[in-house]
Amino acid sequence: MKRVLRLAEHRHRPSGKTASFIEHHDFRSVYQPILSPTHQKMVGCEALVRVRRGNQPVAPPSLFEQASIQGVTSELDRHLLNLHLENFTQANLPIWLFININPDTLFHHNDYLSVLADHCHQLGVHPEKIVLELVETASRDSATLLEFVQEAKARGFQIAIDDFGIGDSNFERLWRINPLIVKIDRSLLMNAQDHTRARLLLNSLVRMIRESGSLVLIEGIENNAQAHIALATEADLLQGFLFARPGQGSEELTQTAETALRQVMSESERWCQNDFRTRETYLKLLRFEIMDACHALARGEEFDRVCRPLLQMEGVRRCFLLDQKGVQQGSLAQSGASRNAAFNPLYQSAGACWSHREYFRNALERPQHISCSRPYVALPDARRTVTLSTGTSLAQGHRIFCVDIHPDEVLDGQVLFPDTL
Repeated sequence: MKRVLRLAEHRHRPSGKTASFIEHHDFRSVYQPILSPTHQKMVGCEALVRVRRGNQPVAPPSLFEQASIQGVTSELDRHLLNLHLENFTQANLPIWLFININPDTLFHHNDYLSVLADHCHQLGVHPEKIVLELVETASRDSATLLEFVQEAKARGFQIAIDDFGIGDSNFERLWRINPLIVKIDRSLLMNAQDHTRARLLLNSLVRMIRESGSLVLIEGIENNAQAHIALATEADLLQGFLFARPGQGSEELTQTAETALRQVMSESERWCQNDFRTRETYLKLLRFEIMDACHALARGEEFDRVCRPLLQMEGVRRCFLLDQKGVQQGSLAQSGASRNAAFNPLYQSAGACWSHREYFRNALERPQHISCSRPYVALPDARRTVTLSTGTSLAQGHRIFCVDIHPDEVLDGQVLFPDTL
């Protein structure tokens, strides 16, 4: 697929300034694999363009900037789409072809989709193999965007939203477009590599999109750490230089990408197994310390002293007791980090009623277990918290022993607490 399509070779020959602009450039299609970790194979490729003017390479952003200045963006977009489509058919691969649609095309599409559908028919390509990538945030007119999407779907084309998660991306428009695939902007993955909170947000975003009815593609994967994060989100599709750089559509490119994917998944599985063993060790120790504290309290030992071993564990910040009505008995036992925190009147919580909290209800409903709450923002420090709770019998009567943990501080935020320990 090394063919360079010049103006004279193309059946749809533009004229005037468009013809002049295209004639002065050489265009070549390259394709970057899109992979399914579930199937462990290549299921699509994104068409990209490589451009030269004379003997000098031209960066695609510069090409489209000049096309915009000369007012030929839509015509150039159509020319490149036809180029990618014709070169793709030569490889005859049973995969999706992802093609980027320039935002300007949405506002001057006229018979664009009908011409594209005719071209697909002439080449023997069913429109369902073509995924049109739209930048949802780039649309100046939601009505026009939706009109384009509806017509494209009616003709059998698939729709993908590109660069989701930046700018003014919003779920309302996503639900109205109802794309087959949503591509997550790579900046979210890069941030997730450096910040635990960003990783949590990425996980939530992927889950919400999948639950809304679209497949999720994470692109821009360039190293094993990013691949591990992407796989942990359970995203449906992956793309990035780690698997393959853009190249000519061929069996060789497919094999290269699929081999890289299998290697990455094998490495990620080893990471997961190591992480699992580390998490299990932490949770077993946590359970032992909580049960030991409950036994010590039942023997009548001092609350603060009983809680010291727990408060020395990674991520553990507070311990407290509730009565059967959810009223806190005495003050918090706090870790050194919490005691040295800035003033917060919510730390003075003796006598506060926590009966409305999930962890209190869990302890009442599961009296023989150590229950784990879902993550929430705790009042004392406005930090993401998981509370573990269990019932214990003291001389004063039945009590609920509670332990607050900052999960983002435990094993780099990689602990997923089960419902019960």
